[in-house]
Amino acid sequence: MSQVRRNMVKVQRKIGYVFLRDELLNEALTHSSHANESPGRFRSNERLEFLGDAVLELCITEELYVRYPDADEGQLTTFRAMLVNERVLAGLARDLGLDVALLLGRGEENQGGRSRPGLLSDAFEALLGAIFLDGGYPVVKEWVLKCFEGLWPRASEVSAEKDYKTKLQELTQQRFRDRPVYVLEDTTGPEHERIFHVALRLPTGDVFQSRGTSVKKAEQSAARDALLFCEQESKV
Repeated sequence: MSQVRRNMVKVQRKIGYVFLRDELLNEALTHSSHANESPGRFRSNERLEFLGDAVLELCITEELYVRYPDADEGQLTTFRAMLVNERVLAGLARDLGLDVALLLGRGEENQGGRSRPGLLSDAFEALLGAIFLDGGYPVVKEWVLKCFEGLWPRASEVSAEKDYKTKLQELTQQRFRDRPVYVLEDTTGPEHERIFHVALRLPTGDVFQSRGTSVKKAEQSAARDALLFCEQESKV
C-alpha cells in the first residue's frame, strides 16, 4: 500500500467517514504546490476549498439560528465569526491529522507548510467540500456539528453580547481614553420603512458605516463591526 493510500485510510478512520469516491478525498488532500509539480496527475484542492467554505458557512449559520433563538442578527454574526476563522479551522485540521496527510510540493514542505494556519484551514474546508459532494448536505452537516462540538458559545453569552455600544465605549475608554462618535448621515426609504444610515468614528480615525430600521439598531450594528475590528487588531 502506498503512503498516499495509507494516509487516506488514516484520515477516513480519524474523521469517521468512509468515502464512496476516493478521488474526492485524494483531491481534498492535494495542495496546489503538489499538483503543480505533477501536471495532469493531481488536481489541487482549491475548488473543493471554495465549495467547502460556502457549505461550512451554511452549516454553521443554520445551527446558530436554531441553537440561539433569542440572538439577533448581530449576535449570530459575532458567534459565526468566533467559530469560522483561520485559527479554529486550522486547529480542527490538526485534530483530524490533515497536517500529516496533506500532499505538499517540495518547496512548500521545506518552508514549513504543514504548520501554516492558512493552509490547514483551507484543507479543512476542502475536506468538508469533498464530504458534501460524496455524501450530501445532511451527512456533511452532521459531520460539522461533530467537529464543532464543545466550541459553541454558551447560551449565557447571548445576553452578554447584546449591547455592543456599551462594550465598545468601555474598550475605547480603556485603550484610548476617549469614546467613539456616532453620526446620522442619511435617512432613506418611504415614511413607513425608514432606513437610517450611521457612521461610527473610533478615536483612531477608523470609520464604520452601517444602517438599520432605527438609529439605535444602526448604531449597534456599527459598534459590533468596530468591536470585531478592535479584537482582530489586538491579535496582530
